[in-house]
Amino acid sequence: MKKIDSNVGVQLLGMLGVLGGLIFVGLEMRQSQQIALAAQQQARTDTIVDIVGVYSEADSSWFRWVSDSLDLSNQSNLDLGSNTTYQLWMLYENDYLQYELGLMDEGVWKSKFAGMQTLYNKCQYRNVTDVAFLYSSSGLSDLIKQNTQNDCS
Repeated sequence: MKKIDSNVGVQLLGMLGVLGGLIFVGLEMRQSQQIALAAQQQARTDTIVDIVGVYSEADSSWFRWVSDSLDLSNQSNLDLGSNTTYQLWMLYENDYLQYELGLMDEGVWKSKFAGMQTLYNKCQYRNVTDVAFLYSSSGLSDLIKQNTQNDCS
């Protein structure tokens, strides 16, 4: 009887060791996912900072572009706004993919989606949006078109 009791004790310790290892691996995976999410957010931020920086180099203003007060009679400003529009759609395409894969927080996605809706209704750049949609996921363009009032009709 004592031999059976010691075998049971050894098996119990072994199972506890395996369970402890699984818990440790799970915590490590969770930490790795959080680090990856933070890195993705940093990459998105870096991209936006780069886009805004282009306006500084062109002696223009990101704020004027956002607020639709950029002087579009100037071809350089029109080109700058068109490039920004296309860059943002490519960034939003990546955001959409990350959201679909479950790699983006719901709150971040809602903010991104609101930005997409605003960009969709920048009528002066609708031609750029239409081209960007040709090169993006149909899921993204369908989502935008189905959930955004079209102010450019």
